[in-house]
Amino acid sequence: MKNYSLFLIGILSISIMTASSVYAQWTPTPNDTLVSHRILPDKKIRFSIYAPGAHKVQLGGSDIPGVGMGIDMTKSEEGIWKCTVGPVVPGAYRYNFIIDGVFVLDPKNTATSESSTNLWSLIYIEESDSKKNIQVPHGAVSEVTYYSNSLKRFRRMHIYTPFGYETNDDMYPVLYLLHGALDCDDAWHTVGRAGFILDNLIADQKAVPMIVVMPAGHTGPYQWGQPLQIDEFVTDFTGDIRPYIEKNYRVLTGRENRAIAGLSMGGAQTLNIAIPDLESYGYIGVFSSGVFGITGHGSSVNTGGLSWEEQNKAALDNIAAKEDLRLFWFATGKDDYLLETSRATVEMLRRHGFEIVYKESPGGHTWINWRDYLHEFAPLLFR
Repeated sequence: MKNYSLFLIGILSISIMTASSVYAQWTPTPNDTLVSHRILPDKKIRFSIYAPGAHKVQLGGSDIPGVGMGIDMTKSEEGIWKCTVGPVVPGAYRYNFIIDGVFVLDPKNTATSESSTNLWSLIYIEESDSKKNIQVPHGAVSEVTYYSNSLKRFRRMHIYTPFGYETNDDMYPVLYLLHGALDCDDAWHTVGRAGFILDNLIADQKAVPMIVVMPAGHTGPYQWGQPLQIDEFVTDFTGDIRPYIEKNYRVLTGRENRAIAGLSMGGAQTLNIAIPDLESYGYIGVFSSGVFGITGHGSSVNTGGLSWEEQNKAALDNIAAKEDLRLFWFATGKDDYLLETSRATVEMLRRHGFEIVYKESPGGHTWINWRDYLHEFAPLLFR
């Protein structure tokens, strides 16, 4: 026993000597105390990253005003790259650093948001109580994996359940909320702040407690400029997503208890799902979107050469199905590149006898608008 104790003491002494040697060789760098993002009193944001060996560093983040595809950062003698942007409107913003052409996350920020092909760092600038995390009863947002029999593979969606769902036996109406191109089912939850928006509206009695389903709109890898996989998603939605929700969650059935809305690509998917099955949806929302190609740019035809309007003529002219449609709501920014698509779609739907609520807001094709649209749309549902 004595020899064993001496052996342990020897091992401990060697470990301490090794750790001391490593510590002695360690040299502190500016990265050890670096604050990578700082919100200034004037609502500007200062971004910093330690990259002493880099030749060029940029900040990327399309929602941040003035950043777009990237702005140059300036290098200090210590190897810290910095830039200041803004002022910016309070809200949630995605960003990344582009180091010698490589997109990287902020290594000093653990808050992230997913898209279809990459991750973003996430920064939040406090705004009005309508969208931030405040002291109200909070619901839950779950990541749910399901097997799509339609697509023969596993898929994922995010699902918001309001406060009290786990402890009561109540039945709830359901909103299906779709994201845009290049995003994924995580987007409405993180940068979209959907859970907090619903929590605050429900706590303030401005919205009815509801379940919100946020599915993955892309059915495979997607790069900008490729054809959208709208038809595959519609098949998955009608054949698997909605049946899964109605089987596994306490949702009220009937069109008066079912809403669907989406932004950009998700808005086009909303129309492709809801119009042919109009009797199933009492509330439809289209954010910054419409029928793609309706203005003559892009494609709105199938292999048979029919336009979207011609393909859906029977549903568009179904007078009986329109009678119990309680809300058809469009919104888009005045600087949105899909503004004319939205306008042309609204005009086409009105020609077919639909009563459309349409608004144009300041701004463009950004989450700044889409969070506002959800905040305005949700209180109109299930009344």
